[in-house]
Amino acid sequence: MNDLNLPDDEKGKRPHKKSSFLLEVDAWIDSALYDSSFQAAQTWEDITIFFRRFRPYGLNRAIFEIAGETMTLVMAGMIVMLALAIPSSREIAQNWRDQEQFAVTFLDRYGREIGQRGILHTDAVPVEDLPDHLIKAVLATEDRRFFDHFGIDAMGLVRAMTENVRANSVVQGGSTITQQLAKNLFLSNERTIERKVKEAFLALWLEANLSKQEILKLYLDRAYMGGGTFGVGAAAKFYFDKDVRDVTLAEAAMLAGLFKAPARFAPHINLPAARGRANEVLTNIVQADFMTEGQVTGARREPADVVLRASTESPDYFLDWAYEEVKSFIVENGIPTRSVVVRTTIDTDLQRAADEAVQFFLRKHGQDYNVGQSAMVVLERNGAVRALVGGSDYGVSQFNRATAAERQAGSSFKTYVYAAAIDHGLTDQTVIADRPITWRGWSPQNYNRSFAGRVTLATALARSINTVPVWITRDHLGGTAPVVEMARKMGVESNIISHHTMVLGTSGMTVMDQATGYLSLASGGIAGLRHAFTQISDLGGEIIYDRRRAPETGTRILDQEKVEMLNRMLVNVTEWGTGRRAALEGIKVAGKTGTTQAYRDAWFVGYTGNYAAAVWYGNDDYTPTNRLTGGRLPAMTWQRIMEYAHANADLVPLAGVEDSIPAASEEEAVEVAEDDAQNGLARRLVLSEESVRFLFALEEKLAATEPLAADQQQLASRTR
Repeated sequence: MNDLNLPDDEKGKRPHKKSSFLLEVDAWIDSALYDSSFQAAQTWEDITIFFRRFRPYGLNRAIFEIAGETMTLVMAGMIVMLALAIPSSREIAQNWRDQEQFAVTFLDRYGREIGQRGILHTDAVPVEDLPDHLIKAVLATEDRRFFDHFGIDAMGLVRAMTENVRANSVVQGGSTITQQLAKNLFLSNERTIERKVKEAFLALWLEANLSKQEILKLYLDRAYMGGGTFGVGAAAKFYFDKDVRDVTLAEAAMLAGLFKAPARFAPHINLPAARGRANEVLTNIVQADFMTEGQVTGARREPADVVLRASTESPDYFLDWAYEEVKSFIVENGIPTRSVVVRTTIDTDLQRAADEAVQFFLRKHGQDYNVGQSAMVVLERNGAVRALVGGSDYGVSQFNRATAAERQAGSSFKTYVYAAAIDHGLTDQTVIADRPITWRGWSPQNYNRSFAGRVTLATALARSINTVPVWITRDHLGGTAPVVEMARKMGVESNIISHHTMVLGTSGMTVMDQATGYLSLASGGIAGLRHAFTQISDLGGEIIYDRRRAPETGTRILDQEKVEMLNRMLVNVTEWGTGRRAALEGIKVAGKTGTTQAYRDAWFVGYTGNYAAAVWYGNDDYTPTNRLTGGRLPAMTWQRIMEYAHANADLVPLAGVEDSIPAASEEEAVEVAEDDAQNGLARRLVLSEESVRFLFALEEKLAATEPLAADQQQLASRTR
C-alpha cells in the first residue's frame, strides 16, 4: 500500500513496527543458536578435558584399542549371526516331535519290502537300558564332553582344529552330538555357512528344551548306520542279529565307528575296515579315560563278527523323499494311524540301473570334467516315480540333490518360455530375429557369440539360441509373469524368481521339478500326476488309501494341438540340435539341454511317450566343472538309463510326432530283445496294463465275497 494514501499520523508507523518485530525475532534466533552452540562446545570441551584423565598410553592404549575393535566386530558378528539364525526359527515353529510318531514300512511297486523310515518312540530302547560300554564308545568317539558343554563345545573345536593342523588333514570333527542331532532333525547335509549357523543355533535351542538323556536318545535312534538302517537298535539287529542291549564291547566299538562314515566302515561291505575303525574307537575310549587299556584288550584280540547278509540296495534317497510325502499325506488327510505299510512306485530294477548309470559316468569322466555329483529322477507317463538318484553315495552324504538342491536350470528352462509363448498364440513357425537385445541393462549373448538373423521358434529352440526367448518374453509376453505362471502350471514347485534374467535359466530348480515339468508334455498336456506311492495300509493289512482304485486324472494345462507342437520342437533338439547324444535307437526323444554360467551346472531333461527323466551334474560347493555341457554327460546318462527303461516295454507314441516308435515285426522284436540281453539291458517282463486292471478287479471281487461257512469256522478257531 502506498503511504501517500494514509493519514499523516499513520504514515510509516505499521511497517516500522512489523519490521522491528521481525528483526527482534531474527536477533533472538541468532542469539539462541549462538548461545546453544557455544554452550554445547563448552560442554563438549569440559567432557573431553574430564576424560583425558582416563586416556591410556603406551601398551594400555594398544590393549584398549584392540579390545574396542574386538567388541565392535563381535557385535557386528552377533547381528549377522542373528540374521542368519532367524530362518531356523521356522524349523522349530513346527511340531517337530510329530515325526517321532511315524513308523513306515515301504514296499516297491511289486510288493517287496525295500526299507523302513521313522521310529516308534515306545519301541526304542531307553538310554538307561543301553550297555554302558556302548554309551562310552559313542561319547569317546563323537563327543567326549557331551555332558559338560551347552550344545557347542569350544574346547572340543579347538582340539579338533589342533589335531587337523598337526595331521595336515581332517582327522577330527568339531561338531557336538547336539549339533549333529540338529542337522538330522531339521537340516540337510548341504555344506554351506548358512547351514552351519542354523545348526549352531538349533543346537542351543535343543539344549535349552531337552535333557541330555533325551538328546542322546534321539541321536542314537536317528543316525544313519549303513545298510539302510537307522539307529543303534536297528544296526545291532542287522549286523549282529541281536538286541542292542546284548552287544559286546567289540560290537559296540564297531557300531560307534559307523556314525561318521557308515558307507566306508559298514561291516557287511568291508569287514576289515570296520574292524580297523572299531580298534580306533577302543583307543578313543582309553584316551578319554572311560576305560583302561586292560579293559579293552579282550575286544582288540577278539574283534566283532557280523551276520552274513546279501548286499542290500535300498533306494535310500527315494525312501527319504517318500517318507516326507507319506507324512504330509497322512497329516493333511487326517489319518489317525502313524504306523503304516506303503506300496511305493519305485521300480527296483530301474533304480539299480539309474544308480549304475550315474556311477559309470562319474567314474569314467568325473575327473576329466571336474564333476563330483549327479542326480536323476525318472517318471513314468502316469506320474509314478520309478527311480530317484539323489547323489553319488548315500552313505557319504544323505543330502538329496534330486529333491532338495535348487540348481540353476540354464537353457533347459527355455522349454517353459516356449510353452508360454505357444500358449499365447505363437507357433513353431513364428519367425523371430536373432539379433542383439538389451533389456533393463542386460544384453544376453549366444553361446558362439554370433547371431543367426531371422529364425523360426523351432530352429531357435533346437539350436538353443539365447536372444530369441528374451525377445519373446519382453515383446510378446509382456514380461516374465506368464513364464512363471506356465512353470507353476506344469508342476514346478521351486521358487522361480521373476527377474528378467530368469528367461535363460538363472532360477534354481530341483531335478524333481524339472522331470515333473517335462512330464506334463509327455502326458499330453496333463499336469499334477506325479506321485510316490499307490497304497497305504495299516499293520493289520486294512487298506487306508489306494490310488489305483481311484486314479487322479490331473489338470489340463495346454491344448492337445499346442502340446504336439512343443513335442515336435523338442524332438528337433535330439535329432539335429544340442541333445543328439540322448537319442534312442528307433524311438523319438524330446528334450532340452542346459548349461549354466561358468559351467557350474549341466542338465538334460527329456521324455518319450513312456517316460520323462531329468539328469543333473555339478559340484556341491558350486565350483565350475571343466566345461561340462548338458549335451555331454547328462545326455549320455539319460540315454543309457532310457535304453534300459524301454527294453521289453510297451512303447507309447509321442503325441504329434510321426514315427515316434518303431513298427517292428515280431521277428525283429525278438532280435532286439536278444541284443538287449547280450548288452545287459534286458529287463524282466512285467504284467501288461490290461492284466493289472484284471487282477485289481478280481481282487475287489474276492474282497467283497463272503467266506464259506467252513472257512469262517476255521478262522474262528485260529483266533481263539
